Amino acid sequence: MNVELVRIVDSIARDKNIEKEVVFADLEQAMVSAVRKAHGPMDEVVVNIDRLSGEITASRNNEPIDMKELGRIAAQTAKQVMIQKIREAERGSIYEEFLERKGTVVTGTVSRFEGGALIVNLGRTEGFLPRSEQIPGETHHPGERIRCLILDVREAPHQVKIVLSRSHPDFIGRLFELEVPEVAERIIEIRALAREAGYRTKIAVSSIDSKVDAVGACVGVRGSRIKNIVLELGGEKIDIVRWNESSQILIGNALKPAEVQETALCFELGRATVVVAEDQLSLAIGKRGQNVRLAARLTGWDIDILTPAEYNKNLDELEKVLTGIEGVGEDKIAKIQALGIISLGDVEEVGAAPLVKDVGLAEELAAQVVSIASEAAKRLAIETAAAKALAMEEAAAAAAAAEAAAAAGEAATAEGEPATSESVGAEASPSAESGVEARNEPAEESAVETVPGDQPGAADSADGPTQASD
Repeated sequence: MNVELVRIVDSIARDKNIEKEVVFADLEQAMVSAVRKAHGPMDEVVVNIDRLSGEITASRNNEPIDMKELGRIAAQTAKQVMIQKIREAERGSIYEEFLERKGTVVTGTVSRFEGGALIVNLGRTEGFLPRSEQIPGETHHPGERIRCLILDVREAPHQVKIVLSRSHPDFIGRLFELEVPEVAERIIEIRALAREAGYRTKIAVSSIDSKVDAVGACVGVRGSRIKNIVLELGGEKIDIVRWNESSQILIGNALKPAEVQETALCFELGRATVVVAEDQLSLAIGKRGQNVRLAARLTGWDIDILTPAEYNKNLDELEKVLTGIEGVGEDKIAKIQALGIISLGDVEEVGAAPLVKDVGLAEELAAQVVSIASEAAKRLAIETAAAKALAMEEAAAAAAAAEAAAAAGEAATAEGEPATSESVGAEASPSAESGVEARNEPAEESAVETVPGDQPGAADSADGPTQASD
């Protein structure tokens, strides 16, 4: 009985995660190759290994042979064939195992760097973390433990290529499943997720149990759960948004921390026009437009953010143009605005079909409305561009005048002459035109001179600082 052979087969099958029958079959094939190497490639060779006792029986051309008499070269051939077969079987096992784990989070150890990519030791094999799937600004060093999402599993020549990711949005969802039991148990559902890796993530959640607060459960006691996720992501900010079936409410929640005053939805364009107060505008847009961009991805709406003045201006221009068209009354204008069309440009983009179907205009009248609105929108665009150009020219002229005045003051100081308010007033023509009289006293004397309280100048000098402090 060859007990040692059975024990070795059990060990290989367990370590490589291969079926014992596959290992036995590979050994038999390796021994057949060894016999043919020793005697001849065309011989009929049969080798059997008893699965229980490990006894080996072999025959060549129906004649029994002893495997121990094959020699060193045949044994070396058997060894090479056996190693190749077992590696192929192991590669197939690894492919099947990680293919089933695709989309899950795996923990590994940073092994080495290859160019910009990271090679991660996953135990039985290695994973490949490309630079494009790494979090921007994040650094790693060999030996560091790291969590990654199994993004893809591919069969490559002589290996299984496992592509990992830390920047994919699904990585956030899997981390929530690990840290928040309610998410793993599907009591809390992640309804939408938008991410800019390394900077900010917005995630919309809802609960199927009215007793479980979706946002509170994800945050945890004193933020314990969300802190673990943020720490894993290297400080990336995460906004947890309460999901709502109403798009208007959802958009308002997604734009937090900005407060939304009004939301108009245009289903024809897939656009939401959001009105926020002037002091909330920068907060709603976010740094480099990040907040509104993530909110648009989260909700699936193209979001335009306007101040109340801009919103009312667009409505006034729209009403002014449409009122002048015969056959378009106030009720028709109200229906048009109810479709989320709040500007002349929207009328041009929507076209005539919705005006006929939803507003009830005749086809000829709808086409006329679109044509007139398009011409008015182009005219307003030209006027707006001209006004901006004029404002820029005036600002440039004012800046040039200020620079000239400053240069004249520096030149006078360099010559040793005191710079009087009279000379400054002569150089700065805008101040003289605005009604500010130039004083004949030197500027330094007027700054330090103490004026009695009963003089008119005392009251003027006292009012200035008080207004500035207010």
